[in-house]
Amino acid sequence: MSKTSQQNTTTDASAASVIHTQAHSSGLQQVPQLVPVSPGGGGKAVPPSKQGKKNSFVDRNSDEYRQRRERNNMAVKKSRLKSKQKAQDTLQRVNQLKEENERLEAKIKLLTKELSVLKDLFLEHAHNFADNVQPVGTETSTSNPENSGQ
Repeated sequence: MSKTSQQNTTTDASAASVIHTQAHSSGLQQVPQLVPVSPGGGGKAVPPSKQGKKNSFVDRNSDEYRQRRERNNMAVKKSRLKSKQKAQDTLQRVNQLKEENERLEAKIKLLTKELSVLKDLFLEHAHNFADNVQPVGTETSTSNPENSGQ
């Protein structure tokens, strides 16, 4: 059997060469291998928006440049306003929570005083009630004139 193989090398978007090998006579199919294009290996993946901009010269007097700068300036202004508004909203919420906390603490003090007064009243009433009630087995018996003669 004779083995003939064919290799195709392609470069994909991630800057790596892919070697496609096809073995004809053996009936085996080999898996594609990734081989780095640069001899040093890896490197950072560059987003599509940044790929073509490295070597291009930006004409600062062009209308496109001015439009981009204007859009960017508006976006920055909008972002800063949004950040400032968020900080103001947070500060306002903090002040509301502080006021609510003060009201709740005052309510706690009031309810604690009320509980103390009610507790004292209850204990006083319970003490007076205990003094007025005699134990069950020590009741004074009153003689009944009808039953004493029998």
